[in-house]
Amino acid sequence: MRSAIRASTEVYGVIGDPVRHSLSPVIHNAAFRAVGRDAVYVAFEVLNGHGVSAIESMRALGLGGLSVTMPHKTAVAHLVDEASDDVVALGAANTIIRLPGGRLRAESTDGAGAIDALVVAGCDPTGKRCLVIGAGGAGRAVVRALAARGAAEIAIVNRDDQRAEAALRLADGRGVRRTVDAVSDADVIINATPQGMGSGSVELPLDPARVSAGQVVNDLIYNPRETALLRAARLRGAVGIDGLGMLVHQAARQFRLWTGDDAPIDVMRNAVEAELRLRQG
Repeated sequence: MRSAIRASTEVYGVIGDPVRHSLSPVIHNAAFRAVGRDAVYVAFEVLNGHGVSAIESMRALGLGGLSVTMPHKTAVAHLVDEASDDVVALGAANTIIRLPGGRLRAESTDGAGAIDALVVAGCDPTGKRCLVIGAGGAGRAVVRALAARGAAEIAIVNRDDQRAEAALRLADGRGVRRTVDAVSDADVIINATPQGMGSGSVELPLDPARVSAGQVVNDLIYNPRETALLRAARLRGAVGIDGLGMLVHQAARQFRLWTGDDAPIDVMRNAVEAELRLRQG
């Protein structure tokens, strides 16, 4: 149990619409307790279109930092005093940091968090042929992070021409546009679409018959932990990596940016795993 909240307690939070289902409070409050920091993290339901008010409130209330989820990631990127190179390139932010003097800085930890999760799971994408299905916000963040990590090739699968081209521009010259049939040529396959999300879903973003032993399949979905895609990939002999790692590692990067402390990653993962078991009965 955390100690009593005091007048000196730092307040952090996540803004989104909807946001009451968010696992971020579970992850960050476990981390604060683990390092003994007098801080609390809560969820703020901020309606679509009210991102400006949320950032103004952060300034006025002296909040320590904010996580940002849909639909505010694009709006907040333009409401701060400075932004990281990733935020400028992506046009979106998932983290707001309070700097000395009250200035606010926008960061994006999604892509780097996804790479951290792959590496911890034993798959360093450096020098590998990677295929990313989906070119939405998560997909584009992953593409940029794969390029920064030194992936040999980044194949992008998306039916929307504009989104696909936006993702290609983030690939640092290593991007190619492919169809989903190209999964058989990839070392690492990343699903950055919502296909397969939700308990009982049997949706698949690709034909599992094209997956083979020796490949790595990373589904960024974490509910359910084992999606239909991961189940099918493992049956074909591929290594399956679920989306919980990205969730935890992007939060760990946020924690370090806000506090300067090393994030207690094992504690954060254990807390969210326990919460998911509780929610799933």
